[in-house]
Amino acid sequence: MSKSGKAPADRAPLSRQRVLLGAIAVADAGGIGALTMRSLAQELGVKPMSLYHHVANKEEIIDGMIDVVFTEIELPTADGDWRTAMRRRASSARAVLRRHPWATPLMESRPTPGPANLQHHDAVIGALRGGGLSVVQSAHAYSVLDSYIYGFALTEAALPFDGPHDVADLAQEMLAQFPVHTYPHLGELMREYIMKPGYDHGNEFELGLDLILDGIEIRAAD
Repeated sequence: MSKSGKAPADRAPLSRQRVLLGAIAVADAGGIGALTMRSLAQELGVKPMSLYHHVANKEEIIDGMIDVVFTEIELPTADGDWRTAMRRRASSARAVLRRHPWATPLMESRPTPGPANLQHHDAVIGALRGGGLSVVQSAHAYSVLDSYIYGFALTEAALPFDGPHDVADLAQEMLAQFPVHTYPHLGELMREYIMKPGYDHGNEFELGLDLILDGIEIRAAD
């Protein structure tokens, strides 16, 4: 049986799409480093050589995996408010990257992007252009938005706590490791903000996004 627990009789015939979804399952479980032709074949319950009937090599698999991830992100449209479109796209991208943290450093790395990848980029540019931004302004806006989205996703995936319920205990443990007056500003931040009831690091994403969108709007009006 594969890691999914399905017996051979329960599986659909092998196809390129099934290979890509199997590869995503392997990466979701163990990171991109866990993905090999052998581990993928084991996940799918097939012989490794049978994979080559559908993909040429691992790089083609990764190209396809990233394209699948792009299909999960909400596409913005050019016929509405650009701020709303960018906000919804950013929130969707963050949610998708939380499901597939291995994908974050690979999203803009593919020299042979697939159709979903290209469609996504075109739609974002179209929404910005439809909102009145020039070509150059759209390029700047796209760059800063993606830097923020991907940067936040990387940080969020690396945090030493899992959700808001763990933050206060971790902050208390950290405070106990150094004299209270050694790092007064850090201690104040922890006590007066992070350790307060209701703190959620995820809320920082929306606040930061607002700052960026405000800045883009100001520059676009110049």
